[in-house]
Amino acid sequence: MKTTMTAAIAAVTGAVLAIILILLVMPSMMINEYQSPFGLDETIEHIKAAASEEGWVISGVTDLAASVKKHGGYDLPATRLINLCEAGHAHKILSEDGNKKISVFMPCTISVYQKTDGKIYLATMNAGLLGKMFGGTVAEVMGETVAKQQQKFISFLH
Repeated sequence: MKTTMTAAIAAVTGAVLAIILILLVMPSMMINEYQSPFGLDETIEHIKAAASEEGWVISGVTDLAASVKKHGGYDLPATRLINLCEAGHAHKILSEDGNKKISVFMPCTISVYQKTDGKIYLATMNAGLLGKMFGGTVAEVMGETVAKQQQKFISFLH
């Protein structure tokens, strides 16, 4: 009886620690951040060119800092959102009713911004991890294809 109770307490403690670890580590795993060797506009142009070469469409570049300034009067360092879409990938995922909710992550967005240190950074969603979290077609498209293409979009950093 005592051994069973000890095992149960150990199992619950292990589960609680695992959940805490996931909650602490997961946010940093979901988004990848990189420092760019270029200025804001040049970084954006490199990403757009590489994405186009991979067959992606750039549906727009949003000046988030300007929008925040216009609608709230707040100043932010330069922050641009590059919206990218690859119609074949979107179709493959969204043609299944169970995957329609994934549209919340579409279009794919790469953020390019300046931090207070004056340097330019970019951030991407970790498509491979996202795919693993959902499995099935999402894992196939996001994990095996989108993640590899994202790395090509930012290959100028290496």
